[in-house]
Amino acid sequence: MTANEVLSVSPIVPVIAIDDAARAVDLAHALLEGGISIMEITLRTAAALEAIAAVASTVKGMCVGAGTVLNFDQFERAEDAGAQFVISPGATPSLMHHASHKKIPFILGVATPTEIMMAQEYGFNTFKLFPAEVVGGTGALKALYGPFPTARFCPTGGVNLQNLRDYLSQPNVLCVGGTWIATPSRIAKGEFTAISQDAQEALSLLKVQ
Repeated sequence: MTANEVLSVSPIVPVIAIDDAARAVDLAHALLEGGISIMEITLRTAAALEAIAAVASTVKGMCVGAGTVLNFDQFERAEDAGAQFVISPGATPSLMHHASHKKIPFILGVATPTEIMMAQEYGFNTFKLFPAEVVGGTGALKALYGPFPTARFCPTGGVNLQNLRDYLSQPNVLCVGGTWIATPSRIAKGEFTAISQDAQEALSLLKVQ
């Protein structure tokens, strides 16, 4: 898969911080039942790599990736765990250089035109706009569309039920990333039915035009 194909799997990419890898498979099934077949498990917790491995090896139909990848060592470990894509909140020249030689899709975080231009020099044109609301939200995306008409984005950071339709209406947005569907507390409590329902609610909202 290409980065564009990864971010076209679903209009919403749940961003997951999970403390107990044993809950990862149930969470993945809950998201699938809610109509979402992609999940980004962030490397913010000690359980993240084990959770990625569990979903990748067990849950058919779920596209699972690693988020908050800050360096190439983490990139390698995420790939070894079975991650189908890698997302970073930003990128260094070293990380972009190494990732550009990998087959696994790499979606790097940008917040400025300079960062986009630097990433394009390494062959990247699909990005995570982060932190989306802080750096200008939909206004920033509209401004970036002019000089970068072929760049595509997954805005993350401050995206929620109230503004996701505004983001997804932008021509350079493939999907949005968000934490509200599967928060750490809901995962820890095993509220998987509620997570499925919230996934369905968010997707249903997008169908109402």
